Amino acid sequence: MSTAAYAPATVSNVACGFDVLGFALDEPGDIVIARPTEGPGVTIADIVGDGGRLSRDVARNTAGAAAAALLGRLETTRGVALTIHKGLPLESGIGSSGASAVAAVVAVNELLGRPVSTDVLLACAMEGEQAGCGAAHPDNVAPSLLGGFVLARNITPPDVVKLPVPEGLACALLHPHLSVNTGTARALLGDTLPLRDAVRQWANLGALVAALFTGDRELLSRSLVDVVAEPKRAVLVPGFHRVKAAALEAGALGCSLSGSGPSIFALAPSIDVARKAGEAMQRAFDEGSDLGSDLYVSFVGRAGARVVTAP
Repeated sequence: MSTAAYAPATVSNVACGFDVLGFALDEPGDIVIARPTEGPGVTIADIVGDGGRLSRDVARNTAGAAAAALLGRLETTRGVALTIHKGLPLESGIGSSGASAVAAVVAVNELLGRPVSTDVLLACAMEGEQAGCGAAHPDNVAPSLLGGFVLARNITPPDVVKLPVPEGLACALLHPHLSVNTGTARALLGDTLPLRDAVRQWANLGALVAALFTGDRELLSRSLVDVVAEPKRAVLVPGFHRVKAAALEAGALGCSLSGSGPSIFALAPSIDVARKAGEAMQRAFDEGSDLGSDLYVSFVGRAGARVVTAP
């Protein structure tokens, strides 16, 4: 007997929501399969699609550490083996490590008969991400687990707020074929921020939350402005400003880095506009670079993580 769970990619920061706002896509995502073992604890049986880059050491693997945190909470002697199917590129800025952690805890919870609440799953997934990549940010993990837009009000203890998703809202996500290390990207920001920039960022975030509740797409568009991270991190992605201009010209509501990059997202009022914007983004990037890129177009995912049939 085994169970499998799917957890989707996420866009974090969402321009003005640095470290506090994120949303889920419908696809792509990761799948983790959990099966019982005779011995206690967690083992990594196999990893597919990572190019051999991910550790099979449970303490250093986000899925393994998350599953171990869940078993620890339950104080059980039961054991599980995990098979991880990576559908998300590594160091891509679309929540790859968070999706693995979320899929793992959902699969293990299902295998054990759903003994814990969503709040516990969130806390364990965050522990897994902390162990696997050195930081636990609920702006990736929470939307992957819960779906939709999520505001992370606090990290310890986790305090997250689900926000509404306006009907038809869609996303184009361009993933250039390069890696951006999160630690390097965070170091670019420094530890201080001019008060005028902080006030502008707060105003944009408040207006963005209001726009989600009212469905005001014009306000949403005006609010998707990042004065904190994007100005400093854009240098990490060749052609970023050209790609952003192409998205806006094609009708996107807004465009910015997804997480710390290198992926770039554009929110759109419909799936057709998202597709048009995405194609324009990819042309703009590929015309100025020989790195290559992948394009994903999806509705903003309302469902979040879920149990699926094993691949």
